[in-house]
Amino acid sequence: MRRRQFLLGLSATLLAARAGLSLSTPSDVSTEMLPLWPGIPPGGGPTGPVQLSVHGAQRHIAVPFLTILMPFRANGHGVLVAPGGGYTRVEMAKEGWPAARWLVARGYTAYILSYRLPGEGWHDGSRVALQDAQRALRIIRQREKRVSVLGFSAGGHLLGMAATRAEERSYTPLDALDSLPARADGAALIYPIVTLEKPYSHTSTHRVLVGKNATQAQDAAWSVQHYVTPTTPSMFLVQAEDDSVSDPHNTLILQTACLREGVSVEMHRYPSGGHGFGMGRAGTQTLAWPEQYEKWLRER
Repeated sequence: MRRRQFLLGLSATLLAARAGLSLSTPSDVSTEMLPLWPGIPPGGGPTGPVQLSVHGAQRHIAVPFLTILMPFRANGHGVLVAPGGGYTRVEMAKEGWPAARWLVARGYTAYILSYRLPGEGWHDGSRVALQDAQRALRIIRQREKRVSVLGFSAGGHLLGMAATRAEERSYTPLDALDSLPARADGAALIYPIVTLEKPYSHTSTHRVLVGKNATQAQDAAWSVQHYVTPTTPSMFLVQAEDDSVSDPHNTLILQTACLREGVSVEMHRYPSGGHGFGMGRAGTQTLAWPEQYEKWLRER
C-alpha cells in the first residue's frame, strides 16, 4: 500500500470512530486516535478505511488503533477496553463506547482497542489480535501509572489471553516500545469466551481462531485457563447463567484455574441477562455489575 493510500485509510478510520463518539462524549473529555504500529501492519490484511455498520460494529480494520478518552482530571489509571464480536467484528456501540464513557466519568482513561480480525486475510492469522493487544498494553504502560483491561465476550477472550501470556512474544520487536512489559495490573472479563475445548467449541471464537477441524492440542492452545500462573493479575469475572453463547461454565473454568494458582478472583453471576448485555441489560440483575467493578477497580 502506498503512503498516500495509508494516510487516506487512516483518516477515514479516525473519522468513522469520531462519528460514533461525537453525539455522546461529554465536552470535558478529550479524545485521541492513536495507531498501534509505527507503519502499516505487515503481512496481508484488508486495505482502505474501517467499515462501521449501522449498529456501530467495526470491520475491515486495516490499521489497528486505540480510541483514547481522557477525563479532565485523569487519575493515572488507564483501562484497555476490548469489545466483543466473535473475532468477526468489534462491537463499539454496544460495548466499547458505553464502557469508555462509564470509565472516564469516574476518572479513568479509556483506551478502546480496534484490533485486527484474524479472518480478514492477515498472514499471521489467529495471532494478529493478540499482537495488537500486547502492543496496546505496552503503549498504555508507557503513558499510565496503572494499567488494567476490560474485555467483553471475544474481547474477553483476547484480553484474557493477553493478561495470562504477558511474557510471550507474539511478534518480532519493532522499536524501543516493545522492550516494555505487556502486563496488566488486573483483568475484568465480562461474559468472556474462556475455553475453546469441547464441549464448548460451538462459538464464533472457536471457528475463527482454530476452525471446525481443530485438534485437541489446537483447542487447548487457545484456551485461557491453561495460561493462568501465580503471576497472573487479579481477575474480575461476570456472567449470566442463561448465556447461550459463552456457556456459563467458561467463567467457572477460569475461576477454578485462578484458585488453583493462588490468583485473586472475584466472580459475579446473575440468573438472567443472556449474552452481550454490555454495561447491564434493563430488567435484569446484570445492571449491578458496574458498581461491583468500580469497587474492584479502585484496588488495582
